[in-house]
Amino acid sequence: MNPIVDFHESPIEIETSTPENCESPSKSEFSIATLSEAEFLEVAWGLANSNQPFLWVVRPRSVHGSEWLEALPNRFLENLNGRGNIVKEVLAHPCVGAFWTHNGWDSTMESICEGVPMICMPCFTDQLVNARYLSHVWKVGLQLENGMERGEIEKIIRKLMVEKEGEEIRDRVTKLKEKANLCLKQDGSSYKSLDSLVSHILSLESFSFQAQRP
Repeated sequence: MNPIVDFHESPIEIETSTPENCESPSKSEFSIATLSEAEFLEVAWGLANSNQPFLWVVRPRSVHGSEWLEALPNRFLENLNGRGNIVKEVLAHPCVGAFWTHNGWDSTMESICEGVPMICMPCFTDQLVNARYLSHVWKVGLQLENGMERGEIEKIIRKLMVEKEGEEIRDRVTKLKEKANLCLKQDGSSYKSLDSLVSHILSLESFSFQAQRP
């Protein structure tokens, strides 16, 4: 039934990028995660070595022991030559070609409803099942099977962004987006489920009121 409201399309102020930066590449990736410093560096080098344009979300204090980007090597950003942007927040934008996600259900549904393929990095509980289902059943994402290692990250990014398998994944998630949007429309399954829930709750209130009458 989620997302009931498209929060991922809400405007968010971007502090360290500009609209021009978002318009440059037609596709890119972003990541939101809590990482150790070593994992953070592996992600950074994997993105850099892929030679693909990227938009990477790193929230303040999402890297253990760092306030924000202190863990990056000296001149790392300068050496990207404008090919990558690291920001604190980002809104949904056509330049986003893949979501790097821990596969919580809300994040997963937002990705599907936007028709964006996923790089799956689950951490615990339902995320593990969601990631496996997305990568092996629906086949709308690729899972990091061998941990946080720069070569593996580079391989996954290239496969998703420039290889034929990535095109096939994009086609599948686009079709899944169309199905999800139908569910959210009036008379769609999600719409009907929510309407049924509201009706049921209201009927309970009516029953409770009648039961309390003398």
